Amino acid sequence: MIVAVAADHAGYSLKEALVPRLREAGHEVLDLGVHAPQPADYPDLAQAVGGVLTSGKAARGILVCGSGVGACVAANKLAGVRAGLCHDSFSARQGVEDDDMNVLCLGARVIGPELAYSLVQIFLAARFSGAERHLRRLAKVRAIEDRCGTCD
Repeated sequence: MIVAVAADHAGYSLKEALVPRLREAGHEVLDLGVHAPQPADYPDLAQAVGGVLTSGKAARGILVCGSGVGACVAANKLAGVRAGLCHDSFSARQGVEDDDMNVLCLGARVIGPELAYSLVQIFLAARFSGAERHLRRLAKVRAIEDRCGTCD
């Protein structure tokens, strides 16, 4: 699977721990930065991941910041992005199966690299169920997204 990965300065170390493991697992990784632990703004990185996803160049994205919250908030402002902040295995799986989550957000100051990698594996292995109730709810989410894209 092609996976876009990005982190701000607070998430840099965790991103650096995840990228080689993803490659070893056979994923193609688009490392969108940061490439050094210098200050960076998570909205810029969320936009980079969102752009790669919506262009079809990657199937899923992973964003890392200090808490994961800021990256998640920013990512969810982008059309076509369904980001979830997950620090437990149930949410990482269920977010994909029920909500078609395509971006996993992680907090580098909240969890360590082993749990983070476990969550990434669960997220990447999960598949959207396609159940009628989930399709109906996604259609409603897309309708909100379409209306808000034209809101002033």
